[in-house]
Amino acid sequence: MIITKDTIIGDILDECAQQTAPYFLEMGMHCLGCPSARGESVEQACMVHGVDADEMVAKLNKAIGN
Repeated sequence: MIITKDTIIGDILDECAQQTAPYFLEMGMHCLGCPSARGESVEQACMVHGVDADEMVAKLNKAIGN
């Protein structure tokens, strides 16, 4: 899996939650199981939580070995 700003968070969590969930929690997404969080793109979540989307994508891809 290659994560982009358009990747849906639910898809990321379905594929590699153990490696990526800590990064979402770190940015303030404490409700990873709620429908809105699982349906948002990485970019949308970053905008809401004031996080740079490019940095987040880089962290997530590194966490899963990309």
